[in-house]
Amino acid sequence: MAKGDKFYFDNFAAGTALSKKAAEFLVACLEGYDPKSIEKMMASMHEIEHQADMKKHEMNATLAKAFVTPIDREDLDMLSHKLDDVTDMIEEVLQKFYTNNIQTVEPGAIEFAKKIVKACDMLCQLMAEFENFKRSKTIQGLIISLNDVEEECDKLYLKSLRDLSVHCRDALLTLAWRDIYEQLEACADACEHVSECVGTVIMKNT
Repeated sequence: MAKGDKFYFDNFAAGTALSKKAAEFLVACLEGYDPKSIEKMMASMHEIEHQADMKKHEMNATLAKAFVTPIDREDLDMLSHKLDDVTDMIEEVLQKFYTNNIQTVEPGAIEFAKKIVKACDMLCQLMAEFENFKRSKTIQGLIISLNDVEEECDKLYLKSLRDLSVHCRDALLTLAWRDIYEQLEACADACEHVSECVGTVIMKNT
């Protein structure tokens, strides 16, 4: 690998580390949830999201002046944006708690957030392997495992919505929690989109 090529893979690794940090912070917020502290929690989460944005901007700036890239610049750009989407989606979960004025946390939301951490941890492993994708013996397995986690999230999403219909008698609260569960599901989808993008890049370059 050319010396300058390492920047791209290091940038992706840093981006996924920030996604995992955001997911872990979300779990901490939900486990110790205090509605009076929601704005403070949002500010802390936004700082993580801002750091992830900076990684995307660094990638954009480097691609704009690069003459040769290790894989197609369009693929590098697409992957950078999809990685940034993960952190954006996680930040939006807390924003849903704020806009819906949530006072107490449903246990299913904590379970869901922990699955997002699991998915982000797999993304970190995936990006650690990505620079050696032509020789890696584990990268395809990680892509499949990420798909499995997304399927787990699909099942949890359906179960959580059913539990709301069975147990919640407050129509506005039901709508609020549907909004939150849809956003958590979007986080899982965003993680899977990254792994699908990596899979596409591998197929194009091997």
